[in-house]
Amino acid sequence: MSDLSLKKLKSGSDIRGVAIEGIPGEPVTLTDEAIDAIGYGFVAWLSERTSPAKGNRFNVAIGHDSRITADRVKNRLIPVLTDCGIDVKDCGLATTPAMFMTTVDFDCDAAIEITASHHPWNRNGLKFFLKSGGIESSDVAAILELGEEGIRLSAKDKGTVTETPYMNTYAETLRNLICEKINSDDYARPLRGFHIVVDAGNGAGGFYASRVLEPLGADISGSQFLEPDGMFPNHVPNPEDKTAMASVSAAVLEHNADLGIIFDTDGDRAACVGRDGREINRNALIALASCIALEDNDGGTIVTDSVTSSGLKTFIEETLGGQHRRFKRGYRNVINEAKRLNLEELVNAPLAIETSGHAAMRDNYFLDDGAYLSTRILIKAALLAREGKTVGDLIADLKEPKESAEYRLSILDPEFAAAGQKVIDDLTAWADQNGDYVLADDSAEGVRATKTPADGWFLLRLSVHDPVLPLNIESNLEGGVTDILNDLKAFFRTYHTLDASCLEE
Repeated sequence: MSDLSLKKLKSGSDIRGVAIEGIPGEPVTLTDEAIDAIGYGFVAWLSERTSPAKGNRFNVAIGHDSRITADRVKNRLIPVLTDCGIDVKDCGLATTPAMFMTTVDFDCDAAIEITASHHPWNRNGLKFFLKSGGIESSDVAAILELGEEGIRLSAKDKGTVTETPYMNTYAETLRNLICEKINSDDYARPLRGFHIVVDAGNGAGGFYASRVLEPLGADISGSQFLEPDGMFPNHVPNPEDKTAMASVSAAVLEHNADLGIIFDTDGDRAACVGRDGREINRNALIALASCIALEDNDGGTIVTDSVTSSGLKTFIEETLGGQHRRFKRGYRNVINEAKRLNLEELVNAPLAIETSGHAAMRDNYFLDDGAYLSTRILIKAALLAREGKTVGDLIADLKEPKESAEYRLSILDPEFAAAGQKVIDDLTAWADQNGDYVLADDSAEGVRATKTPADGWFLLRLSVHDPVLPLNIESNLEGGVTDILNDLKAFFRTYHTLDASCLEE
């Protein structure tokens, strides 16, 4: 038995921790010992769950984003795998979606991406894939438990390591898709005449400009931060970050580009910017992705997370003729719900997408893939250009809220889940008894209610991972958010288990 504690490294369906010193008060938790234990735990879990697809040896692909600790993590992990008789394909710098695709193109039994997504430079982590897709939160818990137990499988015949630059294959697949779907007279250069700015945030997404767009004839001048740099010196590589979005918007306008694309660190999320500099993000991105997903799926269901706007629901159901299914926050939750609808209820659900930018299409293995989403948007943009239109025209009818705000109320009670749920239950009863509010009939989590006089709504839910109650408020009236917030301030003041000081800022 090992006295190593790994459970603190669990983050939903990922593993994340501090991988290097440098920020005061943040000691290293993803230590060499922890990486070794996770590696052995993963092999034990994989061996229990499945058998190798070919022969008696597992084949596992490993890639990483641009973080400065990527090599350290990889160089600890690979010897563990080979010690257990696993053949490793070392894919080097790669996006998270590309690593899943190695299970398709190379028939790998599993794949690992070394990444901590958009988190700060001192952090790193691991994401795992099987042929069926990303593993679940319960699987990560099992891997960490096996690692803590000190299980060490070993093999007489050690595994091999093969350097495999898979991103070349992945980029080629995307190029071929663009050529096929646009089917222009200049078949091999279908993006000639398009000016596209790419912002990779110094993560792993820079390949999209140089290996996908430019070979197809696109003008990529003005693209920025394509070089991998794990210190992320220019801005946080995160499409949800206001500074990041402002940066790519400014680049589009400065260079008079037709479209801007921004990726997060490991490439599983993306957002866009129109030629007018307008962000196509969050609700707007969901609306655009829904337009594309519903083209061949009339009446289909779009699954989103719970914080999407009322205007988006109207757009999906009334403008596009589809159905909108709100579900729990967390991209795995949204994806799994879309899969369930398709398989168990035989509902035509072609798209699962979270407001953070995780977009998973059924025709792409329900893989949340920023490059694939961007490719589908580019294809649509090229086809619309023949009619003198832009992708912005597709979502012109989307009604965006006039005001929106998000707050995070800290739960002070050590039993935060129970304490948070009590607040939610009490607020549900309060809203039900308040004549100005109408409870939503499609709340998948927490409590969502509309205040009719403010033409707006609030959603209070329990965070997936943290002792926090996130509060979202939107309104179509100027001053509507403040109106709703004032009601809620009075309600929250009675709870000594909450730190609601953020509401006063």
